[in-house]
Amino acid sequence: MTTRDPRATALARFAALFADETRAACLLALLDGRAWTAGELARHAGVAASTLSEHLGRLVAGGLLAEERQGRHRYVRLADARIAQLVEDLAAQVPGPAARPRNLRESNAGSAMARGRTCYDHLAGRLGIAVTDALTARGLLQQETGFALTDAGTEWFDSAGIALDRRSRRPLARACLDWTERRPHLAGVAGAALCRHALDTGWCVRIGSERAVKVTAAGERALSDLLGMDAAALR
Repeated sequence: MTTRDPRATALARFAALFADETRAACLLALLDGRAWTAGELARHAGVAASTLSEHLGRLVAGGLLAEERQGRHRYVRLADARIAQLVEDLAAQVPGPAARPRNLRESNAGSAMARGRTCYDHLAGRLGIAVTDALTARGLLQQETGFALTDAGTEWFDSAGIALDRRSRRPLARACLDWTERRPHLAGVAGAALCRHALDTGWCVRIGSERAVKVTAAGERALSDLLGMDAAALR
């Protein structure tokens, strides 16, 4: 007689948290790394606030979301970088676009997301891939046996004034499969530090209400100087 693995029930319950379109829409929206109110997520998912409240309760109880309250407002965010990685990895397994854009606005938003976006706390899309390729071409990042910063890479971050949190339990560099480019971009401590620096210094700015970002003129100059990147590849 075969004994069922005792983890099977817990795994099935955990997987079921993702198996709902409204909850999936919330998880994907929260990949922008910010905290959202329940009302904002309800509007984004196109459901009533009461409906969303039930879904959020399940996601918080299941450990996928963390909840914060400020006065009358309820905020939720992804529980941590590990959950963000799981959501992004699952999204990357979806073959091709789920549906054609219904109008020009959706088409433009999709194009902007593919061009450059944040993936929780690091850069993704063509921008993220271009930065990853530039780091690799300059010998600052190696990809042969998984992503790892070289000694020259850690020196480059220091010289560029991009602080790396070496006390973090996260890997210094990690490959994250890009769901639009189908290639890995840089994540981990280094990816998060680079993205944070790019936003804080104005190299990149957020656009629209999604996760899309674009490189500014200052960012084009900085990335050209620091990584030899072609400005045309950043637009």
